[in-house]
Amino acid sequence: MIDKPVGMTSFGVVARVRRVLSQQQAKKVKVGHTGTLDPFATGLLILVIGKECKNAGNYSKLDKVYEATIRLGKNSTTGDPEGEIIDISDIIIPTQEEIELILSNFRGEIIQQPPIYSAIKIGGQRAYKLAREGKTIEMPERQVTIHNLEIIDYKYPELKISAHVSSGTYIRTLAEDIGRTLKTGAYCIQLRRISIAKWGVEQAKQLSDMGIVD
Repeated sequence: MIDKPVGMTSFGVVARVRRVLSQQQAKKVKVGHTGTLDPFATGLLILVIGKECKNAGNYSKLDKVYEATIRLGKNSTTGDPEGEIIDISDIIIPTQEEIELILSNFRGEIIQQPPIYSAIKIGGQRAYKLAREGKTIEMPERQVTIHNLEIIDYKYPELKISAHVSSGTYIRTLAEDIGRTLKTGAYCIQLRRISIAKWGVEQAKQLSDMGIVD
């Protein structure tokens, strides 16, 4: 388990860990991950090694807990800090009570449309690659479950939440949907995966623990 740093892709983590383990064992070691974290996100990334790689899909189906900081009043074309930022409304400043009421609409089973800038495959190609090529993509909606959704802190324009969600839930999409409902716009500026089922980020290694410095 690795605590993924900000700015690195999940595949980048896998490649670095594979290189270190292969050097240590003097042979090529197979390494994979069990659920992508966006480059701007941090937190728990469960890696599978060797024969366990065939079970990666079992881990990816598990529930997850995230902490996210949402910026109200603006949208992002990617739902995160890496996209083009668009001003929406700094006139509407919702109260915490109003936000609490809105969040109640997102608890339980909901329908999400995943972001086009995601690793979902459309016609055999990653959606984000098609989006970067300027192609029009229709992302299929999916049913997900928000088991728990709570405010950790709120001081406009930043809203920090904790979300316990089913596999397949996109927190970037949740942030955008909250902003749309509040009529303020919103995007995710920070995202940290706290746990996957019984495994917590406090159990994870830092890349530096393995001698990886980049």
